[in-house]
Amino acid sequence: MKLKLCGIRSSEDIEYMNEFRPDYIGYVFAPSPRRITPKHARKLNKKLAIGIRSAGVFVNEPVDELIDAVKISGVDVIQLHGDETREYISELRKLTDKKIWKAVRVRDSSDIVRADMFGADALVLDSYSRSRYGGTGKTSDWDVISNIRISTPFFMAGGIDTSNLSNCVSEIDPYGIDISGGIETDGHKDHEKIKQIMKIINPYRFDS
Repeated sequence: MKLKLCGIRSSEDIEYMNEFRPDYIGYVFAPSPRRITPKHARKLNKKLAIGIRSAGVFVNEPVDELIDAVKISGVDVIQLHGDETREYISELRKLTDKKIWKAVRVRDSSDIVRADMFGADALVLDSYSRSRYGGTGKTSDWDVISNIRISTPFFMAGGIDTSNLSNCVSEIDPYGIDISGGIETDGHKDHEKIKQIMKIINPYRFDS
């Protein structure tokens, strides 16, 4: 099982990542309290330990501006968290060889079925909010997700923390877990919370 820790913003955050070694980290390039610039992400990436891959989170970004941000930042993965379509992903494929993940704000099974046909390398199944594209801290609808066949590898996101991580893994058995707010205190990454997440997740991390 893969682990992504998202919303990385500072050199201190990178120190935590290098200590605990998640598979992926995430930089948010979309409007958010966790937003950073591609240039800042590039500086942080230079401090990141070898073997940890980075993702850039985008929301409805014009394709040419997204490609510029990817080149500047040096991220390994493009994570689309807006209303991007299958055609949008197809256009990106012509311009980059980076992995492309598509986030899904899950209201019902049709949202997942539709995204499963987009041709993304992975999905990120998140909670639905009418006004926000992610980072709500709300738990996604596990009942919907656990009762549908999904052909694309998927990460679980949305309100995951130490209190529900084990249940999420046992009930859904996702390809990966994506956590941001669940490793924060007062809006900042919390060393102790990351440590506790790693204790829970480590028995599962090398199963896939």
